[in-house]
Amino acid sequence: MAGFDARMAAGEITDWIRAYFGGGGADCPAVIGISGGKDSSVAAALCARAIGADRVCGILMPRWEQWDIGVSRDLAAFLGIRHWTVNVGSCADSILSAMREGGLEPNRQAETNAPARVRMAALYAAAAILGGRVACTGNLSEAWVGYSTKFGDAAGDFAPIASLTATEVRAVGRELGLPAKFVDKTPEDGLSGLSDEENMGFSYEVLDRYIREGACEDAQTRAKIDGLRAAGLHKILPMPAYALPAQKPGAR
Repeated sequence: MAGFDARMAAGEITDWIRAYFGGGGADCPAVIGISGGKDSSVAAALCARAIGADRVCGILMPRWEQWDIGVSRDLAAFLGIRHWTVNVGSCADSILSAMREGGLEPNRQAETNAPARVRMAALYAAAAILGGRVACTGNLSEAWVGYSTKFGDAAGDFAPIASLTATEVRAVGRELGLPAKFVDKTPEDGLSGLSDEENMGFSYEVLDRYIREGACEDAQTRAKIDGLRAAGLHKILPMPAYALPAQKPGAR
């Protein structure tokens, strides 16, 4: 967006990641789910820059066959990071099958969200094995309209690009020298078979301008963004918890 300094952002995020891992995690690696899209690519590149490629561990998590899995492998090779492939197909399918056997027929939301949560479980299992910390690779644009899975891709131990819009993530990726095939790859969730923009009904360019400038000339699109924002806030706000009222000592 206008006025965004990608070089400064890249430098500040790098310093932030380095400081995060310096606080009790001086030797542990960053564990990142690698999809080959801009978000995981930029997050991985920032981590490699901050703590060294040898401490970045990429986990590739296709659900059975993934047509663009080669892009994920190419990113790992480009950054020089270790990577493992964990196919989540059988695990995701078994959960959905168990739901059917229990009398609950999965709808589209369940079909999409269950694999995303399985992927996060796999990331934390990998982090336990590797002694690492899981990176949340979500960006501000996705969070703004709730385009994420709670306790799925929205989870993590640290979130290096959470304050950047999708447009700004791309700008940082270019600043880091990532090839266009990683930065400009059409965003998709890898589960529904649709692009992000097909799922949302508007482009990231429109959304990002609305976030940063408050401008959106199309009233219908603006109303849709506002509606998604309101409906998805629960995904980013702290979990509501009942607070027991303070009681005087000895009170019953």
